[in-house]
Amino acid sequence: MESKKRVSKTKVTKVESVKAPVKSNRRVIVAKVVSTKMQGTVKVAIESKTMHSVYGKVMNKKRVFFAHTDKQLNEGDVVKIKESRPYSKNVKFVVID
Repeated sequence: MESKKRVSKTKVTKVESVKAPVKSNRRVIVAKVVSTKMQGTVKVAIESKTMHSVYGKVMNKKRVFFAHTDKQLNEGDVVKIKESRPYSKNVKFVVID
């Protein structure tokens, strides 16, 4: 016996498109401003403490990023930076806060 498939005859009158909030995969980092000598760019650093795997000594690690900004910042300010399109060879972050 063959089974017959039923086809519904409903009409779609209106289709609404709803835009869901898009979650960004870009990193957001809290860092401290180290240098403001460049025009439109600041140098920020992230400092962390890690323990040596063999000797157990606590070591300070520092990671430096360059971030684009139009704001007037001073050295020592704590800012929030977000990953963005490359502005230049080294500048791949933008200051958001």
